[in-house]
Amino acid sequence: MLRLAFRTLRLRKGGFIGTFVAVFFGALIVASCGGLMETGIRGNAEPQRLAAAPILVTGGQTFELPKKDPATLDADDDEKFETARLPERVRLDNGLVSRLRAVPGVSDVVGEVSFPLAAGGQRALGHAWDSAALTPYALSAGAAPKAGEVVVEPTSGLKPGDRVDIAAHGETEPFRVAGVATAPRPITRSAVFFSAADAARLSGYPGKADVIGVFTEPGADLETVRENVAKAAAGATVLSGIDRGVAEFPEAESSGSNLIVIAAVSGGLSVMVAMFVVAGTLSLSTQQRSRELALMRAIGTTPRQLRRMVLGEALAVGLLATGLAAAFGPLLGEWLFGRLVENGVVPEVLRFYQGWLPAVVGAGAAMLAVFIAAFVAGRRAGKIRPTEALAEAAVTRRWLTPTRVVLAVLCFGGGLALAIVTVAVMTGPIAASTAGPAVILWALGVAMITPGVAKVMTAILQWPMRLLGGIDGRLAVLNTRAGIVRAAGAVTPIMLAVGIATANIYLQTTQQELANQAFTEDVRADAVIGSVAGGLSPGLVQRIQTVPGVAGASEYVTTNVFVEKPYERADDGRPAIGLTASGAGATTDTKVTQGDLKSLTGRSVALPEVFAKDFGRGIGDTLSLRLGDGTPVEVKVVAVTSQRPGFESLLLPADLLAPHTTAGLAPQMLVRAAPGVDSATLTERLREATAGQPVTVGDRDALVAAHAKDQAVGAWVNYLMVGMIIAYTVISVANTLVMATMRRRREFGLQRLTGSTRAQVLRMAGFEGGLVAVIGIVLGTVVSAGAIVPFCLVAADSLLPMGSPLIYLSIIGIAAALALAATLVPAWAATRGQPVDAATTGSD
Repeated sequence: MLRLAFRTLRLRKGGFIGTFVAVFFGALIVASCGGLMETGIRGNAEPQRLAAAPILVTGGQTFELPKKDPATLDADDDEKFETARLPERVRLDNGLVSRLRAVPGVSDVVGEVSFPLAAGGQRALGHAWDSAALTPYALSAGAAPKAGEVVVEPTSGLKPGDRVDIAAHGETEPFRVAGVATAPRPITRSAVFFSAADAARLSGYPGKADVIGVFTEPGADLETVRENVAKAAAGATVLSGIDRGVAEFPEAESSGSNLIVIAAVSGGLSVMVAMFVVAGTLSLSTQQRSRELALMRAIGTTPRQLRRMVLGEALAVGLLATGLAAAFGPLLGEWLFGRLVENGVVPEVLRFYQGWLPAVVGAGAAMLAVFIAAFVAGRRAGKIRPTEALAEAAVTRRWLTPTRVVLAVLCFGGGLALAIVTVAVMTGPIAASTAGPAVILWALGVAMITPGVAKVMTAILQWPMRLLGGIDGRLAVLNTRAGIVRAAGAVTPIMLAVGIATANIYLQTTQQELANQAFTEDVRADAVIGSVAGGLSPGLVQRIQTVPGVAGASEYVTTNVFVEKPYERADDGRPAIGLTASGAGATTDTKVTQGDLKSLTGRSVALPEVFAKDFGRGIGDTLSLRLGDGTPVEVKVVAVTSQRPGFESLLLPADLLAPHTTAGLAPQMLVRAAPGVDSATLTERLREATAGQPVTVGDRDALVAAHAKDQAVGAWVNYLMVGMIIAYTVISVANTLVMATMRRRREFGLQRLTGSTRAQVLRMAGFEGGLVAVIGIVLGTVVSAGAIVPFCLVAADSLLPMGSPLIYLSIIGIAAALALAATLVPAWAATRGQPVDAATTGSD
């Protein structure tokens, strides 16, 4: 039977191509997502400026977060803690450098500091000259820098003896160029080298090192030395090999984690959609061969032989499709990775890598779908008794089976449960975490009962169809009702495409709009001052507050902190904003229900009402926090605020929060205009007051636009990944409709022999395609509403999402055009010949 299966594939090109397309693209998308996930897991970033040191030591960026209240932990509890990642750089004490020099096998140890600066209008990173050995840089001209001197790269265009103004740590200072140094390999980030004392001062963290490079003695075993270094630097992170790139580019690790999440969500969704599409396509292909299978049963073919033949055909097609998908998967994965790099989602230093595992996973998921679909289809065909075979082939198969009923109930139950959880438990944008999966459950539930729903909707739409199409519309309705199972096979992918696209895009646009609204509502600033060199001078806020026309000014620092006491489990911490007490009330619109933001000085905090309730804390109580760099601190509650649900942040003094961020200074300052002073006048006065300083001045529109741009980056990621899945679903729509229409060549031929013209047949096919499109669009809209409505009720207090109506009109327009094109084009091809030939030979 397997040999027969391979022979039949040559005579069933339509079914072969349809199944091949569904399996190939499904495996291709899953494999490409697997490549992105593997890239994120590896987090490979080649070291550049630190490449010469075989071992690098960095501060521990993680800490153990209890899984439940430490007061309730028992000694016998397993897995008491989980790893949480600190959002800011953890620095090392320089005293560790001398301790590491005493480790056996170590020949030299070099501490490294790195800080952003602007030199001659160009952005670069500043370092101490002794860390040049970590690359290693070599002087090509001049000498090593002394106090007040720098060494630059040839690309700067400077030469020994030149003077250059360097903006760093919020201030601008003149330096003399002492020399020019060249690296042995291309370096992504330009470097400027200072004396050790100048570098320590400009970094803002004297006595600290960002990274420590360890050199080994000739002949020493690297792994042994690394283990000894790890023991001496307990609590720090010790890296060697390709992992050293994370020390130089810490953003590669966090971006890698984000890439894992993106790939996991997109890949999981792709697997579900691919399995469903492949199963539907293979089922349709088998249904179209019902007469052939019935004849084989009538001439003595056993059920087992029939099942083996159907399974063999499917597996042959699946193996060919997954084999090609495994070859092209890395190409699609690398293209997607390139788009993520171009749009700033992942750093360009992160290296794309796809091994054999993603290809195997993609192929395995596709082959599993093929096997299940072929097994079910072969089982149905094998259950037909020989005496009923031809009759069974001539009538529509019973579609409502116990399996479909059970699956539909489970999917609808799951979708309803998620909707209830969304409305009753979730708050703000976080509700999207349950609304997203609900789309798939509603879609799968509807897919299980699509034939029945399509039959009901056909009965409802028959009168408009007859009114608009006359006899052609009437024939289209009759044909659809007679072949309702076939029509349902075309409706389902349209429903999936419309439902998934509408829900995911509007969920994203609503979240984006809510975030922008929350930001613009909370910020009352008329102007913003930003830094071009790592942060603003700590004394700048006092000077700005004295500028004529300024009603208030406040530094603005954002990060995440962890609440340790009272115990709260928040893996990513809580958002925190640092403000200047004297200007917080003027520059922010946060409603204070208790206390006063002017008391936000020293070690204090203003809590959102929901946090105060959850923590059981009020005015005068204390919280134990762990700041962004892991520093523990006790803070006193001095105010309680009312903030938009889902966008709550802890408010802390900027001078408490900023030193524990990577930059060490506030990156921007909000300024409020006094009554009667317009925004243009204010920004002009601020530019005059900050002339010669390393800052930029913009109006409120610039501030809002910058925030909207940050939001758009995250939105773009979702659009890209969801768009890829939707593209696959669209392909399946065309694939299914083409398969369904091409098999009707004999039917079209008989219709023409009975008096219908070719134009009438095409009009009838067009009305059928339109009817299928309308049913699919309506069902897709209902599916998307099952996820959108609960989310919007919670997040936006509205039934409708935020976003342009043109999005929905474009989605349904594309779906309708695709359905008509995928119906009319193959119908036109099927009616090209003589009707008598089509009626006698069919489509085989």
